[in-house]
Amino acid sequence: MGDFNLNLQTAEEHLDTDDAEGDVVLGVLDGSTPPEEWVETVARGNVLMLAIDGDLNKLASGFARDVKDMDGQLMHFRKFLVVSPPGVKINTDNL
Repeated sequence: MGDFNLNLQTAEEHLDTDDAEGDVVLGVLDGSTPPEEWVETVARGNVLMLAIDGDLNKLASGFARDVKDMDGQLMHFRKFLVVSPPGVKINTDNL
C-alpha cells in the first residue's frame, strides 16, 4: 500500500459549511395561527410540516406569496403542506 497522507487536524477546514440550519416545525394549518407567524418561522430557516384542516387555498393565502417572494417553497403532499425556507429544496424525485 502506498504512502497516504491524511491530516485529520485540518480536514474540517475543507468541509462544506453551507448546510441548512433550522428545525422541522410541525403544526396544523387551520386558520388559528396568524399567517405572519408562519412567515417568521420560515424566515428563521425552519421547515414547516403543516397538517391541513380545511380549504388549503384559503388557509395558505395569507402567507404563501410571502414565502415564495423570499424564495421559499411550498408543496402540498397528501394531507400536509410542506414549506421550506430559501436554500432548502423540497425534493420530489421519489414521488
